[in-house]
Amino acid sequence: MTEHTETGGLVATFDAGTTAIKGALVDREGRIVASASGDLGLIIDGDRREQDPDEWWRVFREVARGMIGAAGGRIRGVIMSGQMQDVIALDGNLDPVRNAILYSDGRASREAAALAERHEGGESRFLHTVGNRLEGCLPLPKLMWMRAHEPERFARTRHVLISSKDYLIARLAGVCVGDVAACSTAGAMDIRTGRWSAELCASAGLDAEAGRMLPELHNPQDRVGAVLPEAAALTGLPAGTPVYAGIGDAGATTFASGVTRPGQYNVNLGTSGWIATVSPEPFTGKPGAANLRFGVADGFVNAVPFLNAGDVHRWATGTLADGDYAAAHALLERSAPGAHGVLCLPYLVGERFPVMNPTVRGAYVGLSPDATRADLLRSALEGVALSIRQGMASFDAAPESISLIGGGARETVWCQILADVLDHPVRVFDHADILPAVALASLVFGRPELVEAASGGRTYEPDPAAARVYDGVFDRFLALYPALGGLR
Repeated sequence: MTEHTETGGLVATFDAGTTAIKGALVDREGRIVASASGDLGLIIDGDRREQDPDEWWRVFREVARGMIGAAGGRIRGVIMSGQMQDVIALDGNLDPVRNAILYSDGRASREAAALAERHEGGESRFLHTVGNRLEGCLPLPKLMWMRAHEPERFARTRHVLISSKDYLIARLAGVCVGDVAACSTAGAMDIRTGRWSAELCASAGLDAEAGRMLPELHNPQDRVGAVLPEAAALTGLPAGTPVYAGIGDAGATTFASGVTRPGQYNVNLGTSGWIATVSPEPFTGKPGAANLRFGVADGFVNAVPFLNAGDVHRWATGTLADGDYAAAHALLERSAPGAHGVLCLPYLVGERFPVMNPTVRGAYVGLSPDATRADLLRSALEGVALSIRQGMASFDAAPESISLIGGGARETVWCQILADVLDHPVRVFDHADILPAVALASLVFGRPELVEAASGGRTYEPDPAAARVYDGVFDRFLALYPALGGLR
């Protein structure tokens, strides 16, 4: 159920990420009243990646207690975002039977191949049903792996959760639930109906077990329980405080960036990056695309990852400006659109979108004796922007709005390059770090306008002359990969 009948109070929001748990108290006007965070460890064994759910709970308790003293008012609700695509196996007392197997752990590749053989229609039908490709990093094949390699632990398992925040909800409220966005990454949910697929579970040989183990599905804004007295004593959160389903981290970021309908796009310039939008259907025909059932609005979150973003900026700064970002910025300010004919294919670590080729590598073309460090630096950032333009061209809906987040958004020249290359205004938020917390709180308050009110920011308008230059450069860029993609 969803309730928005009360007024006032504070919402306790949390993000259970891979490296830290972050908390924020948000008031009805979208202001952050208090915040706290605690670091998490990562258990690495070769290619395997795990975390201890009990550490999540310990750090969560510390973060919650660190905030509640600053509340100065009643806690109206608790809502969280969290990492997705995990296997969190619990016994009947909701205690972990093993470490959580993380999304980045691909140990179940053989089980994924076996599932493709068993499932009628194979990988193509799996993609149509789930909205994501069948890979060994998905939870359903990992459950197959667990049953085959850890039968005693599997036999003790009574519940399987998919997101780190859902384990915290289980501890807080004693319920095993999942939101439809995070559970879209399980490899077992029909993304169009928002229900677990009995057929897929049967193909995995987990029909009876999965039916009782997988969590109850909810939309992010659904109230799913209340803080138990024993949890209240440990966290400082008042007993009886409503607890909401929350949303997986990629869905939360998309929602926080103001993307709720087709034509709205968010570009993330982290070390790697993505383009996210919302559409009426999953993107099953685009390379590397990931799809989530949104839950907070109609449609599906479509995220297409590109591997080369902030890493290109870091490499170019290290190589051409001795790692000094201020010096790199000064070079960029002296540069000109088009970099005097120097063109960069920015695929330093292979690419997934707009081309899918893990072995391709980057290149410069158009070098002359007149090429400067400023030209080389600018062309590297232009190459990423041109790659994003190529990717954007594959989306169905024409851009209505484009927002930009991530570390790359701190380089103002790069923001202007993106606006000019895309020939579209690009909005950069002032307080991108707090927007996910405000977005979560807006679901409890029932005030969707909070996100826009808190976002602020600067809009970079395209320069018509630069946009014309980039139209010509883009045609040259499109010819680069076909000419160079086969080289090693």
